[in-house]
Amino acid sequence: MNQGRFDKVSIITVNFNQTEVTCALLESLRHLTYPNFEVLIIDNGSVKDDPAPITARFPEFKLIRSPENLGFAGGNNLGIKSALGDYFLFLNNDTEVDPGFLEPLVAKLESDRNIGMVSPKIRFHHTPDTIQYAGYTPLSNITLRQRLIGYREKDTGQYNQSCETFSIHGAAMMVPRRVVNEVGIMAEMFFLYYEEHDWAMRVKKAGYTIHYVPESLVLHKESISTGKESPLKTYYISRNRFLFARRNLTGLSRMASLTYLSLIAFPKALITYLLKRRFDLACSVWRAYLWNFTHLSYNRNKQSMD
Repeated sequence: MNQGRFDKVSIITVNFNQTEVTCALLESLRHLTYPNFEVLIIDNGSVKDDPAPITARFPEFKLIRSPENLGFAGGNNLGIKSALGDYFLFLNNDTEVDPGFLEPLVAKLESDRNIGMVSPKIRFHHTPDTIQYAGYTPLSNITLRQRLIGYREKDTGQYNQSCETFSIHGAAMMVPRRVVNEVGIMAEMFFLYYEEHDWAMRVKKAGYTIHYVPESLVLHKESISTGKESPLKTYYISRNRFLFARRNLTGLSRMASLTYLSLIAFPKALITYLLKRRFDLACSVWRAYLWNFTHLSYNRNKQSMD
């Protein structure tokens, strides 16, 4: 990091009916040691929980209210358009951070302009000695499955070496403004899930690398907003897995993946939920599958910051 100069970091978080959860994050942000940052809270059209206490309790941070729920990508994109920073740091509202977590992320990006995205080490908030994310393994071009490195392992320092990784983690990711200017903002048609991986693929196709930075630590409460096995989560994960393949794979890989999803993954999920008498989840899977055939026009074009 340049001595005597600290580039501005815009920290963006999205709130939806979770004022108290968001306030816990904001309280941790109050103790950051990095000297040049702003915090933008995007309220995504909350209807069950008034976000006004956020401004009352944290007047130094900026609350932006959207009249409707724009989804994860849309909410963060709204934050980008109002942000002043040289770096954008996207944090789930169900996280809390170490006071010194920003410095290593900025330093990593400043060390090499070919690095386009970074994510910190992420541990579970409820078991803070246990890892959730220490990088990603490569994504299978057929199943579109990948593995979180270190997932549910006790953190004994085994992943304390910074390294290149396949993708960032959506709960905590930093991107330079210059990279966003080049590749565009997040694709809002995803709404929820897979949008960060789609974004990461575009960043890598532009010639940048993605790095895991273990010197930075975030604690994640995980899945507070959507539930562990909710119809909402099932719908968007199922829908966007197919959409991701359509947007990011080509040639034989694209054909193989779409065939696998259509003939194996979707039918298997549908039958499994029916046998469990989870008709709500089976309906979500079926709707997700049909959506992809009624939205064939979505292409690979980037979304502009304008």
